[in-house]
Amino acid sequence: MDMHEFWGVIEAARLAATADKPFAQALTDELGTRTQSGILGYQERFDEVHGAVYRWDMWAAAYLIGDGCSDDSFMDFRAGLIALGRDWYGKAATCPDSLAEHPSVINAAHAQSGQAIFDEDANYAASYAFERLTGDDHAFYQAWDIYTAPREECGRGDDAMGEDFDFKDPAEMQRRLPRLSALYLRNATH
Repeated sequence: MDMHEFWGVIEAARLAATADKPFAQALTDELGTRTQSGILGYQERFDEVHGAVYRWDMWAAAYLIGDGCSDDSFMDFRAGLIALGRDWYGKAATCPDSLAEHPSVINAAHAQSGQAIFDEDANYAASYAFERLTGDDHAFYQAWDIYTAPREECGRGDDAMGEDFDFKDPAEMQRRLPRLSALYLRNATH
């Protein structure tokens, strides 16, 4: 699956999502129409875009939006960022502070809710869809091991994450993410 097709899958799921059918469920349904190979190709692209925003500045944005952000929560944030679609993903990847313009981030800040963007289930849509096709909840992981075996693991060093900084330092957060800080730090107890 190429990137154009990957983002097409994301957009189809976004269009199918409703109040009664969250994005991750719509994504699982969309992937469930694909072949096993197609689902594995989707996961490969998902991992690529998910990994591309594994950076300190993005983690800082997640920290502000989520009122704190663990390793696992940062995975969920990046999945939710993908769920926002190609345009918002691109904006945020270029400048995480641009998320201060997203309606759900603005609404969450005013409601003092840390729920904006984070989407744990979107991380597992491919495995859920694979299970629907095979009836086996372990089949995806077995197929994924075979699919990725010929590929060399390219480890990301710490330098790929950019410059580390203290998320608990309000002055540093305001300097690096001024718009998100304006939304989230005014009433925060970081």
